[in-house]
Amino acid sequence: MFRIHALPSAQFQPLFTLSDGELAARDIRRVVADEPGSFPCRVSLRDAGPGERLLLLPFEHHPVPTPYRASGAIFVRENASEAMPAVDEVPEQLRRRLLSVRAYGDGMMRIADVVDGTELSALVERFFARADVDTLHVHFARYGCYACRVTRA
Repeated sequence: MFRIHALPSAQFQPLFTLSDGELAARDIRRVVADEPGSFPCRVSLRDAGPGERLLLLPFEHHPVPTPYRASGAIFVRENASEAMPAVDEVPEQLRRRLLSVRAYGDGMMRIADVVDGTELSALVERFFARADVDTLHVHFARYGCYACRVTRA
């Protein structure tokens, strides 16, 4: 059994009140989705529809004191509500993409693989069968961007 965790909306919503200049000083860009299925929000775990406003920003998703410390660009939809998938639920945003899954224990990567999103549950179970794995990070394989964190339920 596992649980997928979205990023908390409260962490990002104040950024939407900043000017473009203030955002640029933080390496953040305001963008508008211009095609369906191309702007995956890490808070709602759903893709923005055409015309929706988002922020594209750097995010440290693995803040650990190991060589695997990592950050990358993410999208966050304006006014996004934090997704809270049920135990063993894989959101549609993940099911329809090619994913890279990285398994960590004590901040160190233990194993990784690439999987079609429809097969994510099976890979999660296989990785969590290992005693040296405590958390998983899912990335969108094509762009390599962080998508979400997975823990044992």
